[in-house]
Amino acid sequence: MPPSHSESITLDHGSGGRISHELTTRLIVPLFQNAVLETLHDGAFLSIGKERIAFTTDSYTVDPVFFPGGSIGDLAVNGTVNDLAMCGACPKWLSMGLILEEGLPVSDLERILSDMARAAQEAGVTIVTGDTKVVPRGAADRIFINTSGIGVIAENVHIGPDRAMPGDRILLSGTIADHGVCVLANRQGMGFDVPVRSDTAALNGLVQVMLDVDPNIHVLRDPTRGGLGTALNEIAGQSGVGIRISEDAIPLQPAVAGLCELLGYDPLYLANEGKLIAFVSPDTADRVLDAMKRHPLGQQAACIGEVVDPHPAKVVLKTRIGGKRIVDMLSGEQLPRIC
Repeated sequence: MPPSHSESITLDHGSGGRISHELTTRLIVPLFQNAVLETLHDGAFLSIGKERIAFTTDSYTVDPVFFPGGSIGDLAVNGTVNDLAMCGACPKWLSMGLILEEGLPVSDLERILSDMARAAQEAGVTIVTGDTKVVPRGAADRIFINTSGIGVIAENVHIGPDRAMPGDRILLSGTIADHGVCVLANRQGMGFDVPVRSDTAALNGLVQVMLDVDPNIHVLRDPTRGGLGTALNEIAGQSGVGIRISEDAIPLQPAVAGLCELLGYDPLYLANEGKLIAFVSPDTADRVLDAMKRHPLGQQAACIGEVVDPHPAKVVLKTRIGGKRIVDMLSGEQLPRIC
């Protein structure tokens, strides 16, 4: 069955939400079926001899390519570093594939590459290979970047999207929707003056301090496209558990909340590029949370909910007024070309 019954690809297929999920699970995965791919994690878990590694790839098409807090360059490095970190891996090596549109100013390319170099240095990774293609004017939009990465997984770390279990506490590293609102406000012609910077950042350092406290963290995920709501739905489905979260506990900047309310966006579904969620045993959750708050990227970390036995594969939100609502997976594209 074609994904979402469509005859052709639409922007919704790149949303990171339900339609993206259908494209992946109904069309792509069955054609390449293997146990590694079917885990649908941020990266593939592979073994070489006694060494376990994580391998991942991602492509970046953000519009605009420069925005407060970052650019497509550091976004491409940080995103792939974070995918490896969400596997519990220590990121080591990255590749860099550039697709350049004829007419792109060399000064813009130099700025983007400088951002990539700085981000790689800050994350402690090395860009060791790459490729460059140039396409005719109009065949792309300035620049697209693909980055792939390899990281090494410590022997005692076993993180997976299907390892959430009842009783787990759900920790969030900070405010949500910052990247999505930043990109939205800075698109040409939008005209919004919102004091919000993208949260793009490499999370491997934060993950390491968390693993130092509890190497048995069950699940890690960075809620990028599709946002927090979609990421929680994916984990609930893959682990076969219920998730209960509290709206009051989810950190949200006032400026982000204001623009979302004005335009009708739900911040639960807007992209984040420097945040993570962790599913942690109740025995260690408080200590992991304390460690997160001591790290510069986790100062606003919070426990936002728990894993429960009832309503398996569903996410339920306790609202600020005391009601409850189902948080479903994002069904369409709220904001295209976000990362």
